[in-house]
Amino acid sequence: MTDAPLFSTAKEVFDWMEEGCTQGIRPGLERMEWVLGRLNHPERRLKFIHIAGTNGKGSTAAMVASVLQEAGYPVGMFSSPYLHHWGERITLDGEPIPEKSFVHWAGQVAQLVEEMDREGVGRVTPFEFWTLVAILYFAKEAVPWFVVWETGLGGRLDSTNVVYPLVSVITNVGHDHTHILGETVTQIAGEKAGIIKPGVPVVTACEEEEALSVLSTVAEEKQCRLYRLHREFDVVPRSGGEEGESFSFHNPFRPLERVRIPLRGEHQVKNGAVALMTLEILRKYYATVLEETDVLAGMENVRWPGRLEQVSQHPRVLLDGAHNPEGAEALARALRDLSCDRLLLLTAVLEDKDATGILKPLLPLVDRVMVTGVDQPRGLEPARLREVAARLRPDLEIGQATEADEGLRRLLEEAGERDCIVVAGTLFLVSEIRESILSE
Repeated sequence: MTDAPLFSTAKEVFDWMEEGCTQGIRPGLERMEWVLGRLNHPERRLKFIHIAGTNGKGSTAAMVASVLQEAGYPVGMFSSPYLHHWGERITLDGEPIPEKSFVHWAGQVAQLVEEMDREGVGRVTPFEFWTLVAILYFAKEAVPWFVVWETGLGGRLDSTNVVYPLVSVITNVGHDHTHILGETVTQIAGEKAGIIKPGVPVVTACEEEEALSVLSTVAEEKQCRLYRLHREFDVVPRSGGEEGESFSFHNPFRPLERVRIPLRGEHQVKNGAVALMTLEILRKYYATVLEETDVLAGMENVRWPGRLEQVSQHPRVLLDGAHNPEGAEALARALRDLSCDRLLLLTAVLEDKDATGILKPLLPLVDRVMVTGVDQPRGLEPARLREVAARLRPDLEIGQATEADEGLRRLLEEAGERDCIVVAGTLFLVSEIRESILSE
C-alpha cells in the first residue's frame, strides 16, 4: 500500500464509496476475510462483546458501554445507523471517531478494495467498508480495553462476524429483514445464532420457544454456556414511569437491587437485564473489575437517544425508533402507561418494512395520525402509508404531509398542552424530527 493519503476529507471518502463499493446488501464473509488477511488480522488484538438481535441491540450496547466506562475502562463501540452524524457509528468512550482518523483509515481500506477488485475478489459493500474502518481505528489507534460490537443485519453472514468475542449476545428474535434472513422465526434465529462461537458464553432475552430452541441447540453443539432471561437470570420490575425504569436483577453470580435506567418501557428492563448479565460474565470469567456502585451508576447514566425519548413538552413530543412489528408492540405497551389527554402519532415507514405490522399495535391507541415521508430513497410514499392506516382504522382521522417537519408542525398546532405526540416508524424520521426540534 502507498503511504500517500488517498483522501483529505470525509466527503471525499463518501464520494468514493458510491463508486468504489458494491452497493446493496451482499451477505458473506469472504470479502472481509480477504481484507483482514492482508492487514494481518488486526481484529485479533481486540476484546469484543458481540451483540445481535432484532430489537434492543443499540440500547443493550449503550448500557454495557456505559457501565464499563463508569468502571474506568476505555470502550470502543460500533453501531448503526446513526441519528445525526456519521461519526456516531464508531465511538471511543462515547466520542465519535475524529474526521482525520476516519479519513486516514478509510484510505487504507480503499487501497485494499482496489487491490481485491484487481485480483477478481470483488469489492466490499458500504457496511463492510465501515466495519473495516472501525477495526483499524480500534486496533491501531484508539486501542480500547473493550469493543462493544453491534451486528448490522442477522449475524451468521454479517460483516461483523469475523471476530472471536468474549461474550455473544442475542437480545431477541423477531420479524425484520425477512427477505434476507428468512420468513420464519426459526430461520431468523438460525441466522442470529451464527455469531455463537465455540466455548464463548451466550446471553439472550429471546422468549419465543421456537427461536430459543435453535439458540439452545447451537450453544450446546458449540459447548457454550447459555444464559436465558427467566431461567439463568431474571428481573423483577420495581417501578416505572416517565423518568425511566427501576428493577432488581437476579443471576447466578451477584444479585443487584434497585437498578435504575433512564430508558422507558418494559422492553428496556429486558435489555437492561441482558446488559447486566453480559457484564457479570465479564466480571466472573474475565477478571473485569466492576464494583456494584459503578454498575448502578453506569446504568443510571446511560444515554441512548431516540428510544421513547422526550424532546419537548406542553405538548410532549416523544421519539421512538420502532421500525418493525415487535418494536411497535413494545412501544405500544409503553404508550399504554402514558398519562395524557390525547395521543397523536407522526409516522413514516421504509418501503421494505412491514407497514401493516408496524401500525397495527399503535393505531388502536391513538386519537389522530399524520403520515409523512422521509428524505430517503427507500421511504414509503405517504399516500400508500395512509392507505395502510385507513384499512386498519377506517374511523381514524388521518392526515398526510409530504415532509416530516410539516407533519409535526400541523400536529403541534392542533395539540393541547396535555396531549402527547409520538414520532415512530423509522429511525430516519426520528433523526429528522430530533434534529429539527433540538436546533430550534
